[in-house]
Amino acid sequence: MRRPARQIQDLVEQTIRDVEMEVAVKQEATGVNMMYDFIKHEILIDMERIRKAYGEILESMPFETYIRTLTIHELGHGMDRDALLASLDRAVEIIKAKKQACAEKRDRDLPFMEMLIEEHERDIVFEETAWANAELLNRYYEIIDWQDFLKVKEHSMASYQTSYEKDLAVYQERKVTQDSLAII
Repeated sequence: MRRPARQIQDLVEQTIRDVEMEVAVKQEATGVNMMYDFIKHEILIDMERIRKAYGEILESMPFETYIRTLTIHELGHGMDRDALLASLDRAVEIIKAKKQACAEKRDRDLPFMEMLIEEHERDIVFEETAWANAELLNRYYEIIDWQDFLKVKEHSMASYQTSYEKDLAVYQERKVTQDSLAII
């Protein structure tokens, strides 16, 4: 069943009110189901992506539960806003380096790969912190069933972990190759 955008936004806004926070909500096609924009202090919802992501959850749960869980996770990022803002300069450096790096050579350029691994590791820390904050919100306000909360968390974290492990394996392989050549 295709959920109307207004229904999804209403669920997000209601969840924000339920945990007594103030964060703006905006619909935007970002390619990410829901994200916290720490610069503008708003939650962005990609309606098409969020519907698709819900369909990717392996274990069934009510759509409302899924939306509310993602929302308190994004609010968890909001609780960590100062740390996110402090990371902005380095994030900009990495974005610029990615734009300048030649796509065909990225996986052979060890300094580029090291920067990419650093970015993954920082993203994972921010995600883990947001989930820890979301857990605090959920325990206090009792928004979502604990088992459903864990299902969404696991599904969400898996995408970050899979991407990190893939790039880490490429990096480690290139590093071993370079180290072997240096010995010869």
